Amino acid sequence: MNENERTGFNSRLGFILVSAGCAIGIGNVWKFPYVVGQNGGSVFVLFYLLFLVIMGVPAMSMELAIGRASGLTMVQGYKKLEKKGQKWHIHGWVSLIGNYLLMMYYTTVSGWMLDYFYKFATGEFEKLGSAPVSSVFESLLADPIEMGIFTILTVVIGFAILAFGVQNGLENVSKFMMLGLLGLILVLVINSFTLDGALEGLKFFLLPDFKRASQIGLGKVISAAMSQAFFTLSIGMGSIEVFGSYMSKDKALVGEALMIGFLDTVVAMCSGLIIFPACFSYGVEPEQGPSLIFVTLPEIFINMHMGRIWGTLFFVFMTFASFSTVTAVLENLVAGLMDNFGLTRGSSIAVNCIFLIFASLPCVLGFNKWSGITFFGGKGILDFEDFLVSNLILPAGTLVILLFCVTGLGWGFDKYIKEVNAGEGVKMPEWTKNYLRFVLPVMILIILINGLI
Repeated sequence: MNENERTGFNSRLGFILVSAGCAIGIGNVWKFPYVVGQNGGSVFVLFYLLFLVIMGVPAMSMELAIGRASGLTMVQGYKKLEKKGQKWHIHGWVSLIGNYLLMMYYTTVSGWMLDYFYKFATGEFEKLGSAPVSSVFESLLADPIEMGIFTILTVVIGFAILAFGVQNGLENVSKFMMLGLLGLILVLVINSFTLDGALEGLKFFLLPDFKRASQIGLGKVISAAMSQAFFTLSIGMGSIEVFGSYMSKDKALVGEALMIGFLDTVVAMCSGLIIFPACFSYGVEPEQGPSLIFVTLPEIFINMHMGRIWGTLFFVFMTFASFSTVTAVLENLVAGLMDNFGLTRGSSIAVNCIFLIFASLPCVLGFNKWSGITFFGGKGILDFEDFLVSNLILPAGTLVILLFCVTGLGWGFDKYIKEVNAGEGVKMPEWTKNYLRFVLPVMILIILINGLI
């Protein structure tokens, strides 16, 4: 790779917004609300916030530390930091494959968001008449052409942004999307607060009810909160590490991880403030699964005053949330080919774009032409790809990164703590050594085992 092609961020705000954009995604605004609903509401939220701090932030600081100390993406970063003869860099290749797998289905779901934004903006939901709202989503899934167009559009737009470089492309567009996303959240939250049943929805979401949690099973609630807190930050396969490689040593990494986690949590919490008042106002069960976004909420919007506007704004918000992740992960793929194969930025973008256009099509076809293709447990193509990433590659990868950073078998705790605490800001205390070496690995192992079971 040409040295002059690797540039950092223009500002700390740019780094935080791009990194937060990578963490903030569909999981925050789609999965978080219905997982909260399925696990009894506010008690789940309390444990989620706890695990975010004691698990997510330390693990994220490790990815950032590897990136900043090496100035390279995962494979070459491991090679630079590992001791002679060690093979930790093999995990770097697994991480790169994981990022490709993620984009092979995430671009499809992001395409759904873009499609729904278009449908609300053009008034298509107002033309439904007596047809059920669910028919729109069913029609989308059954049509490989429509779904393929929006998936390919997502891939092409994502790489087009990166063609302008890290600062002029990724950083500037991510700033716009993230600030736009935060502004849209504020507007949508205020609107939800004006609905008739808003207070009941807020009570469900924010007032701890241990009786309701115990009926579901406190152990189940805690386990679900631990998993959600872990997955929400997208740690374990180098998606965040690449941005560490663009960082200066001005700021200590724990503070940066806390800031990213804070923004991630704000978006997740605000999505609950949008969705739960709406659910309680219109008599909708909040524990509905993925259909909550694509069937239930559109039905609420079309029955709401100025619903076309609110629906359009909501799916602009959803599109920004998903696109912020898409562009961030695509940057990892672009930088990965540059670091590992010496490609120029332009060549890496072209190769990755062509590959992902074709690699994302199986997921598109898995809902229609290839719907008969299933994997263990009857999983379709999207569910299988998501299982590999979410239940296997992310938790196992985080465990590898953790062991590399805090044990003598890898980089080692002393080097990690020196890197993570370099610069101004919140430091990682030395006394956390035993917690990071003995307690945190067990917690991540529990998540991995639960996910596989």
